[in-house]
Amino acid sequence: MSRVMIFGATSAIAQEAARSFAKDGASFFLVARNQTALADIAADLKVRGAQSVATHIADLSDLDSLSGLCDKGRAALGGIDVALIAHGILPDQKACETSVDATLGALRVNALSPAALMIRLGEILVAQGSGSLVVISSVAGDRGRPSNYVYGASKALLSVMGEGMALALGRAGVNVLVVKPGFVDTPMTAEFPKGALWASAKSVGEEIAAAVRKGKRGIIYAPFWWRFIMLIIRFAPGFIVSKI
Repeated sequence: MSRVMIFGATSAIAQEAARSFAKDGASFFLVARNQTALADIAADLKVRGAQSVATHIADLSDLDSLSGLCDKGRAALGGIDVALIAHGILPDQKACETSVDATLGALRVNALSPAALMIRLGEILVAQGSGSLVVISSVAGDRGRPSNYVYGASKALLSVMGEGMALALGRAGVNVLVVKPGFVDTPMTAEFPKGALWASAKSVGEEIAAAVRKGKRGIIYAPFWWRFIMLIIRFAPGFIVSKI
């Protein structure tokens, strides 16, 4: 039975991962800012087999509160087996291009907040000598594109940080896993036209849960074939990338 802490628990991907963990009888500490949505998710997880579900309302852009929030979750669960960082926003790229405040706000939510959580949770898991720290990044962090380079920059930070932590913390028995989804059909991407490359939140969430059960660390792409797509994109000449 696992003790699972999720930041950004109302994320569609996080919900699907939680549902998979619930089948194993996991206990949860869920953090998000929408109390009604959290209550609904908690009820759903209990029906699906969760041992217990505690919820906490928080603004995850409040960096000063994050360390205490991690400690509160650890105390509520009696330890942490899995910590999943799933919160983030899709910023308005055009607004960011003309506003320093908009850019810094997006980076605060998408990069600085998860990074702060990664450090504190890493400390907790190293002290335990076990556990998995999972952060959801994105293929957008593999190469800058004109349409979303602020979002991509934040995800690049998480990917590099998580990759380094996986090597460093692995020596202490802690698995750090960076998940890079491709296009995922979620409420955040509702306005985007969908095509063959799009995956469901359910498939990505279940892939995360499966990777945690296997003790994977480092970087995984979800679905896996995005690794090969991004390998091509990363090494393609700039003039080709600009056209596609």
